[in-house]
Amino acid sequence: MTQQHFDVVIAGGAAIGSATAYFLTAAPDFTGSVAVIEADSSYRHSATALSAASIRHQFSTPENIRMSLFGTQFLRQFKQVMTVDGDCPDLAFHEGGYLFLATAPGLATLRQNHAMQSSLGADIALLDPAQLKSRYPWLNTDDLAGGALGLSGEGWLDAYGMMQGMRRKALSQGAAYLNQRVVGLDHAAGHIRGVLLADGGRISCGAVVNAAGTGAAELALAAGITLPVHARKRSIFYVQCPRTLPGCPMVIDPGGAYFRPEGQGYIMGVAPPADQDPDARDYDVQHTLFDEILWPTLAARVPAFEALRCSRSWAGHYDMNVFDQNLILGLHPAIDNLYFANGLSGHGMQQAPAIGRALSELITTGTFQTLDLSRLGWGRILNQQPIIERNVV
Repeated sequence: MTQQHFDVVIAGGAAIGSATAYFLTAAPDFTGSVAVIEADSSYRHSATALSAASIRHQFSTPENIRMSLFGTQFLRQFKQVMTVDGDCPDLAFHEGGYLFLATAPGLATLRQNHAMQSSLGADIALLDPAQLKSRYPWLNTDDLAGGALGLSGEGWLDAYGMMQGMRRKALSQGAAYLNQRVVGLDHAAGHIRGVLLADGGRISCGAVVNAAGTGAAELALAAGITLPVHARKRSIFYVQCPRTLPGCPMVIDPGGAYFRPEGQGYIMGVAPPADQDPDARDYDVQHTLFDEILWPTLAARVPAFEALRCSRSWAGHYDMNVFDQNLILGLHPAIDNLYFANGLSGHGMQQAPAIGRALSELITTGTFQTLDLSRLGWGRILNQQPIIERNVV
């Protein structure tokens, strides 16, 4: 067994890991070697591949808004930047917008969020019930007090193609991808000396990035660190409806249920009630959730959905930060070379480009250069000071 060495080892090669590998190998001031270790080279169980594949600017936390604004910029330039040997995946990025709906109790929060989003450059319009009804006659607005609609920059895309495009570009720039699993960390005196692999191998390293998604907490524990990230199952349903919904965006109902167009039908989902949302590793679809909560909720919002037919469904997982539903980014004070990018809570695909850029800056310069994300570091976790993101979908 030959021992290998890489300057940076990234544990997890999906959206976050591949974005980090791309930005590191593209950085002119980084001349080191990069290894991405990913057990599932098909990515068929990755959160990105099983997600609703969308991007939005409508968050309540400034850092989340800025990261997703960069994500849109990245997507718009994707073909130009990610082309390898004249070939680049077509992401089919459709800027159809997000529409967040609010009843009277939620209107003040909607307006507050809109003011922040607009101040940071997001292109969001506030609509009153009459404007909602005029624009979307298929929408039941009887109980609504308003809505916030993304006019540009928000929408949906081929998330799997995005991930594979970043992976291919990183490979072309010298990153190595190893079809393996990190099962342990060789550490002493606050420093990671190497990663231990499932086949018994060991790779020595200069730095490690924990981009392991739902496996992140287990990897952190190998360094003696408790990471408040849990795997929470989310089911998505693809339905067909006898009526079309002209101009349909990604609609977020006040209770959190969502739907958007996809091909000739619509995809939809909703988080389970908090007391029915345990840690989960299986991929069994929550059909009861659809029958008892999702369908009734959305049929009340869109009367045409009373006649919908569910033709397929699937389940994936959020790497949920149960502390405050926000990203945990950067070094932990106990280990001087273990970088975290975990707990995206459903925002991973859309914020992966900004996170990859931020990690590359931290690793090469020791500080955030483009966007200050220091508030999302370990300090708030260790000091019990949560940053609450109101718009978790």
